[in-house]
Amino acid sequence: MPKIAFMGAGSTVFAKNVLGDCMLTPSLRDAEIALYDIDKKRLDDSQTMLNNLKRSLASDVRIKAYCGEDQRRDALDRADYVVNAIQVGGYEPATVTDFDIPKKYGLQQTIGDTLGIGGIFRALRTIPVMLDFARDIAEVCPNAWFLNYVNPMAMITKALLGTASVQAVGLCHSVQGCAQALLAPLGIEAKDLRWKIAGINHQAWLLEIMDGDKDLYPEIKAKAADRSANETHGDMVRYEIMKLFGYYVTESSEHSAEYMPYWIKKDYPEQIDRFNIPLDEYPRRCVNQIDKWEKQREDLVNKATITHERTHEYASRIMHAMETDEPFRIHGNVTNTGLITNLPKEAIVEVPCLVDRNGVNPCYVGDLPEQCAAMNRTNINVQLLTVEAALTGKKERVYQAALMDPHTAAELSIDEIVSMCDELIEAHGELLPPLS
Repeated sequence: MPKIAFMGAGSTVFAKNVLGDCMLTPSLRDAEIALYDIDKKRLDDSQTMLNNLKRSLASDVRIKAYCGEDQRRDALDRADYVVNAIQVGGYEPATVTDFDIPKKYGLQQTIGDTLGIGGIFRALRTIPVMLDFARDIAEVCPNAWFLNYVNPMAMITKALLGTASVQAVGLCHSVQGCAQALLAPLGIEAKDLRWKIAGINHQAWLLEIMDGDKDLYPEIKAKAADRSANETHGDMVRYEIMKLFGYYVTESSEHSAEYMPYWIKKDYPEQIDRFNIPLDEYPRRCVNQIDKWEKQREDLVNKATITHERTHEYASRIMHAMETDEPFRIHGNVTNTGLITNLPKEAIVEVPCLVDRNGVNPCYVGDLPEQCAAMNRTNINVQLLTVEAALTGKKERVYQAALMDPHTAAELSIDEIVSMCDELIEAHGELLPPLS
């Protein structure tokens, strides 16, 4: 029977989605599930919820919880699959710091978890923990597959695949529903929908979208232009990117707005309203989730009749494909071993992958349209420098990553960027690796 270790199991909603899917997957119904977290209260909540769900679904899984760093190796021991959903530093103090200090310098963010100054510092405090996980995996479950759901996806996956003896793939929610989410608000229906996506995490490109042999892009672009001309909506940045670069990107407008130098401009505040950009969106979501948790907790944790319908998450399908040798296609974040030929070989790319008993097998894509590859490269620069900073402890690499960040460099001077990084390094303290 397979063993699944879920790291960061105090994320109760996500644990329900992934592990509920596993309970509904025939090849995983008798799995051993190890729940791991450093927050005992949240871990207990998730264990209670999952035991209730187990009874409701008549599942044969065995569930055991492990709390604290001294039990981490026990949770990982003999695991076949490791699902990663941790957040180092949490909302307070880490995320608050990532937003408040840049704001003092006039640098505004929306999400701050993938690129930009927030993404850089989230990576710096997360990568050392990931490498600790990887060392444990190498010793107690060396054949396990590490399924990473944690942002910044490309940076963490790069650190793991570049330095550790671990089989890993990065998984994101933004690919599976991209095409359908583009069509639905425009009132476009496709009877035989086909699509092709490739690029980097949170900035992969919808290269083709077809209804059978019909290219849907001309109709999409016309209706998107009409929609933006007549209403304010939540996808205005992505529509504008599609107009300028020719292709729709996988990640939301609030994310995409901070990956480029064009949108969040302190000297052009009218753009915030024009493109409906929700500044401080991630902190606002965190506060709302914290405020609503007690009610949600009652619905999730203490509901004996809780049930589940299978989600679109890849994790259970990956495990099923590996257990049964029934192939399944995903989009995964993997090393660019010549897969996208006009992106750096050191980069982590998001491409179609075939999963079976042999593992995750990435597919060749070839060249991206040059304008799309050029935009990806501006993000890859930051990713590679940030990973190097985390691995070497060189403070100058932190500065360089921030100096190369498209949004940060467009808004602040060199002196402001260096000063802001120094202040963030001091504020995060021991959450970061030693930097000198």
